[in-house]
Amino acid sequence: MESMLNKLKSTVTKVTADVTSAVMGNPVTREFEVGRHIASGGPGLCWRIYNGTKKSTKQEVAVFVFDKKMIDKHQKFDKDQIIDSLKKGVQQLTRLRHPRLLTVQHPLEESRDCLAFCTEPVFASLSNVLGQWDNLPSPVPNDIKEYKLYDVETKYGLLQISEGLSFLHSGVKMVHGNLCPENIILNKSGAWKIMGFDFSISSNNPSDAEPKYTCKEWEPNLPPLCLPNPEYLAPEYILSVSCDSASDMYSLGVVMHAVFNEGKPVFQVNKHDIFKSFSRQLDQLSSMSPAVLNKIPEEVREHVKMLLSVTPNVRPDADQMTKIPFFDDVGAVTLQYFDSLFQRDNLQKSQFYKGLPKVLPKLPKRVVVYRILPALTSEFVNPDMVPFVLPNVLLIAEECTKDEYVRLILPDLTPVFKQQEPVQILLIFLQKMDLLLTKTPAEDIKNSVLPMVYRALEAPSVQIQELCLNIIPTFANLIDYPSMKNSLIPRIKSACLQTSSLAVRVNSLVCLGKILEYLDKWFVIDEILPFLQQIPSREPAVLMGILGIYKCTFSHKKLGIPKEHLATKSLPHLVSLSIDNNLNLNQFNSFMMVIRDMLSRMEAEHKTKLEQLHMSLTLEEKQRLAKEQEQAAKLRNQQPLAPQTIKPAATTNAQTKDLTSSLLNNMTSLSSMSLANTPRPAPVQGTTMAAFPSTTPMVGSMGAPVSNGFNQTMGFQTGAMGMGMRPPGPGLYGGMATTTSTPNFGALAQNHGLAGQSNKAPDMSALDSLFTPNKPKVTLNQMGPNPTPGASTPWLSQFGPPQNAQTPMQGVPVGMGGVPSGFGMQANPFFSPQNFSQPAAAPSMNPSGIKHSASVNNDLKDLFG
Repeated sequence: MESMLNKLKSTVTKVTADVTSAVMGNPVTREFEVGRHIASGGPGLCWRIYNGTKKSTKQEVAVFVFDKKMIDKHQKFDKDQIIDSLKKGVQQLTRLRHPRLLTVQHPLEESRDCLAFCTEPVFASLSNVLGQWDNLPSPVPNDIKEYKLYDVETKYGLLQISEGLSFLHSGVKMVHGNLCPENIILNKSGAWKIMGFDFSISSNNPSDAEPKYTCKEWEPNLPPLCLPNPEYLAPEYILSVSCDSASDMYSLGVVMHAVFNEGKPVFQVNKHDIFKSFSRQLDQLSSMSPAVLNKIPEEVREHVKMLLSVTPNVRPDADQMTKIPFFDDVGAVTLQYFDSLFQRDNLQKSQFYKGLPKVLPKLPKRVVVYRILPALTSEFVNPDMVPFVLPNVLLIAEECTKDEYVRLILPDLTPVFKQQEPVQILLIFLQKMDLLLTKTPAEDIKNSVLPMVYRALEAPSVQIQELCLNIIPTFANLIDYPSMKNSLIPRIKSACLQTSSLAVRVNSLVCLGKILEYLDKWFVIDEILPFLQQIPSREPAVLMGILGIYKCTFSHKKLGIPKEHLATKSLPHLVSLSIDNNLNLNQFNSFMMVIRDMLSRMEAEHKTKLEQLHMSLTLEEKQRLAKEQEQAAKLRNQQPLAPQTIKPAATTNAQTKDLTSSLLNNMTSLSSMSLANTPRPAPVQGTTMAAFPSTTPMVGSMGAPVSNGFNQTMGFQTGAMGMGMRPPGPGLYGGMATTTSTPNFGALAQNHGLAGQSNKAPDMSALDSLFTPNKPKVTLNQMGPNPTPGASTPWLSQFGPPQNAQTPMQGVPVGMGGVPSGFGMQANPFFSPQNFSQPAAAPSMNPSGIKHSASVNNDLKDLFG
């Protein structure tokens, strides 16, 4: 790993050193930043091509550098000739301006070590692409090594060269003189451009119809850089020292042969014996074997054969070559049209852009991205053309990777996001919103894409609002939750409340219903459901939209409505809406079905809660009674009483009889006591009740103290009812004599001990047995009526549908608690519109003041039947 890093470091260092040493001191570096060595081109591939940028404008350029160290082995005279030849070529290229010629951005600059000039951004020379890698960086860049020309690129490239030659021959009366792959440059967009005018020849009589060109005699002793490439040179150059425009056409024929034969020309030339080689070549051209051209496409083979003819007059001229059927390829024509767009008016451009989506899939991706896309994005400065160009740009974006989209497309789209006119721009973006949200980085979504959606919701155009509301659910899962909660939902609610269009209001409700699953339960309960009660209109479509949101929230497994909210908010609202006079029977049934489901769940939940509460209270009661019984047992052990059993009576009369007989028996027992020897106290005047300040307990027949169930000891002092009583005196019971017997209630308390000794409330179960028959205890569940299985109660039958009626909910999967499970296409009423029926067509203006859009029925057809 370390050795690889060292190797990479040395390579980078070497390249940097080469650039520094070659360009250092050249005036070009004052205005341009020189970057990486990317390609080579020009005569003998002597020019090194670097990418670069202009310091002032950051404009991308290509920097051509010729290092004078390459010719150190030559004599000074040869050096000067080479430098002069290169200078002439660049200076001639700088003077010529045409789309098919390489564009010079900065003229040639010379320093002590190098020559340099700047052009438009360049990819490589055609020679590099065809496998000639001389003067390239080491290792060879992968983008050049793996570059393969597509058919459309080859066709259009050769067409471009033909057009460039036509310009030279007809426009400026000039012969290029050295047309070969080295002097054909592929710019960054893939267009083929001509350079290398080192050996160009201008006409002696440019004003005449028949130009004349003077050709120099071949000098074998000159350095190779001072001579054209002989393998692409017409035979008449060498053999007859003559040339004209047809000589360039021969060179074009050899170039076409090389393009289809992996960069190999028609003949290999012995540069040491050039005349002999050309004489042999002349004979071979006169009787050319078909095998020589077998790799050339059949539809252009005859044309190449004519271009390679020995006789110059037989060769077609450049203008004729541009019109051959071989170049009538749809891709080539499309690329050619792009190059001439600046000559077209808006109407012609719009017609072309409308048909372009049918052509783009037929073209290679590289051609589309690097050749067509820049031409399309350049039209964004023309607002009238944006609606026609934008669909094509987004179509290309779909085929690009995320990195290519961010690097090549997004920078040009960002200003378009902010354009509000014409409105078609917004509509196109909304239709491709899923693409934008998928490939655009999160920061750009927040800053550029979502603000555009917000503007669409607030747009004055009803059509844009409708489209936006219809499209939002398709990409709602791609919107981050804070943006949806704080920005998107408030704008949807505002659009629903403030609009005068019924379609917008209904679409707002439908949109909310479809995106409920992406919201939080409590946000829906706190923000969405209260909002439904603020909607003023009562059209059937609006009411069914409100019902749908309630149903979605109620039935969704993640959301749900608490029973408290059901009882206090949801059900009262729904019940009031259900009796609206605008609803038809099916719509009313839909309301009642949801209301019944809500009531059933509320009943089940609250009943379960009460049962659990009752069970917990019963357990506490049992524990309390157990403690009381334990304390009573302890008291009975301390003060035992004779057991008395009270049998429950079968009827009320028996209970009364037992109570009467018990009272009489107790009074009799008291009367039987001997009180004759006790002196009767004198009555006290003015008193109506006797006081019993007795300190001696009452003694029973067995000598044990007797309890009356209320006092700790039975210390009664009896007196005559309604008679005066005398003051207490000495006697058997504290000095008091009794005249009447008092009933004994001791039997009522014998099972519970003395009440005065316990802090618990007295247990009255023994008294209960006196008045009510003994029955087994029943639970709260057993107290209610037990409906017969399979039969509905009369109460339920008042609200439910008939037994034989088929409800819309039959067949729906049911989850826990009887709630339809899932929130997909079946459980969500916005996706399952069969539960709603279509309201009758409303007039253009209803009494509530809501304008009925003509598209309401179409918009709601899937929702309400």
